[in-house]
Amino acid sequence: MCQLEVPEARLGLNSPDPLVREAFLMAHDYIDYVTRGGADGTMGPAPTACTAALRHAGDELLTRFPIFFRRWPRVFQDVTENTACPMLMSILDEHFFPPVPGGRRRDLAWSAVLSVYVLAGQMALHCQERGMLAVLPQLKECVGAYVDRVICPEIRDRGGWTGFVSRFGEKQDLEGQLKKACWWTLLALAISIITYFLIKRMT
Repeated sequence: MCQLEVPEARLGLNSPDPLVREAFLMAHDYIDYVTRGGADGTMGPAPTACTAALRHAGDELLTRFPIFFRRWPRVFQDVTENTACPMLMSILDEHFFPPVPGGRRRDLAWSAVLSVYVLAGQMALHCQERGMLAVLPQLKECVGAYVDRVICPEIRDRGGWTGFVSRFGEKQDLEGQLKKACWWTLLALAISIITYFLIKRMT
């Protein structure tokens, strides 16, 4: 099953906290997965139930809405090796987990968590296609750190990553559930595209 639990030191894949380790493992595995051809590529079986659920949900999302994802190269067209991670973090902060009045964040939705990894995968693909291979390890680490900082505290008291597996793990009745989650994921991604272009036009 997925890795779960507590402790303090946060060392990415080497963290003593299984919840954090899983967050980083999902980032590393998914970026490797999409940049090596996805389901038709060279990756072996997913190492955990969480990474398997992420691969499956990401594939379903990209298969159902391929036209939408062709827009991302326009969003990422000005990305450089120095700006890839900051741009990704900015998009995530502004559009997926914005603070609400009082400094708190909105209630976490698993579709938003899926969006974090799918968007990171699209950024990684863009960087790979532009020959910026040195960015890929940085993206894995910055996405893992983002999930550690923003998402892990929210899910620690909710059974950890088990809810993600329940929502997106491959099973016979997944289609309707995933379709609903995909719409919310795409809505968040669409808002990020529109806002990015508006901000860019104003600056």
